[in-house]
Amino acid sequence: MKTQVVLPVPDAVVSGMIPDQHFHPLLWPDRSRGIMQKRLLKSPWRDDLEQLEGKDDRWTRILVVDDEQGARDSLEVLLEDLYEVECAEDGHSALSKLREKPFDLVLLDITMPKLDGIETLRRIKSLDQSIDVIMVSGLDHAYEATESLKNGASDYVTKPYEPEQILRAIEDVLTKRSKERPICPRNDQTVFSFGSVQILSQSPKMHTVFQTIEKVARTGSSVLITGESGTGKELIARAIHARSPRASKPFVPINCAAIPSDLMESELFGHEKGAFTGAYTRNIGKFEFAHGGSLFLDEISSLRLDLQAKLLRVLQEREFCRVGSHQTIGVDVRIIAATNTRLEEMVRAGKFRSDLYFRLNVIPVNLPPLRERKGDVSLLVKHFLKKYIQNFHKKIKGINRDALQILESYPWPGNVRELENLVERLVVMGTEGELLAEEDITLDLLTPEDNVAGGPAQEIITCEEAGLLEARQSFEREFILRALQKCRWNQTDTARLLKIHRNTLMQKMKLMNLRAQAET
Repeated sequence: MKTQVVLPVPDAVVSGMIPDQHFHPLLWPDRSRGIMQKRLLKSPWRDDLEQLEGKDDRWTRILVVDDEQGARDSLEVLLEDLYEVECAEDGHSALSKLREKPFDLVLLDITMPKLDGIETLRRIKSLDQSIDVIMVSGLDHAYEATESLKNGASDYVTKPYEPEQILRAIEDVLTKRSKERPICPRNDQTVFSFGSVQILSQSPKMHTVFQTIEKVARTGSSVLITGESGTGKELIARAIHARSPRASKPFVPINCAAIPSDLMESELFGHEKGAFTGAYTRNIGKFEFAHGGSLFLDEISSLRLDLQAKLLRVLQEREFCRVGSHQTIGVDVRIIAATNTRLEEMVRAGKFRSDLYFRLNVIPVNLPPLRERKGDVSLLVKHFLKKYIQNFHKKIKGINRDALQILESYPWPGNVRELENLVERLVVMGTEGELLAEEDITLDLLTPEDNVAGGPAQEIITCEEAGLLEARQSFEREFILRALQKCRWNQTDTARLLKIHRNTLMQKMKLMNLRAQAET
């Protein structure tokens, strides 16, 4: 049986009778003329032609790294119809691109000047373990292949290769990865969906967190989420639950710091009528409510030592007793805990049980602060603007570039929570029919008092970490930095705002290494 296939190509049409098998058009090098020609290529790893045409992998982002222009161009032309492709001419340029945005896969040449492929591979994996790397070499050396695989490469391809070979290698790697890859929109990787939970980010560091979520969600292991206040620990906990087999069961959050310690045991385990003064009825605790689902213990560090012991017993025995009762109740609950403190230090200080710490810290997930999530500020600002413009029915047009730059340069000690609160205030106070401008972002909006959990003084430096002199220096640097950002790094305006001489400001900037930031 034969099938008529007609495929459009630039300035030509490929038409012919071919066996009824699985084919798709690809660019093939014509070595006799040194050009790329469109050719029908058998694709046995695709189910059928219709499936190929219906599948769009172009939101899968691939970085091609090769010092030879011709090699980069050939691969870009070969892949651009199937994937989103970017190129880099050396290892340093590749690492720079990887810090700016997430990539799913890197095609990495081994033989490059300055920074060779093996060292670039090591640095890529140090930056983001989740990125797949296929090494490409003009030499078929066992040593290079071994070193590549030992350092985390997913595959190794030697030159010269046929287009089918490199495409099959890419397809194999992406197929292997697809079961654990977050669900993303087709245009770019900014919205990550975990069941009913959606998270916005284009940060490689957050991309790593999302990969961890996908890996651990299907297990029943305890998870300990760490990170500064306002980074979104509860959102990550909800994502883990929503992606797990327990998604149809309850997700029960409890803030351990918000409940008086003498009531916490009853809150967790419930109590019987008459168990204590004021216990007029039986109360069902959070563990019972969460049966079959997930219990999120936020600010776990605030639990008293005696309650830590009781929590540990529940985790070990999977049973508990209500306050005022000796009857045991079996429970099937996954524990997800969170803290913004260093539990290891609390363990060493005798303030947190080591056995409970190790029981909770089976899967650690650390959330980076917003200041380390490059590109996420502008993304979140636009999201929150849309949200609050709709909520308050305000006809604000958006935010101008200068104002957005101020927000992008601010360190956000209160993280995403602080950013959302600020955007809400800007929308409430904004003028109808106009863009939010830099003058709307006054210095008083970015003061420590506006931050949660004690403000930046607690987030940045504590009395356990430094003395009064170091604390004063830290605060002074932060204050000067905010003023510079407010004045868009104009030193004359900043000095006027701070009511100091410009030479004094310049001297302080030099001592605080702020001049380098101003020049970048």
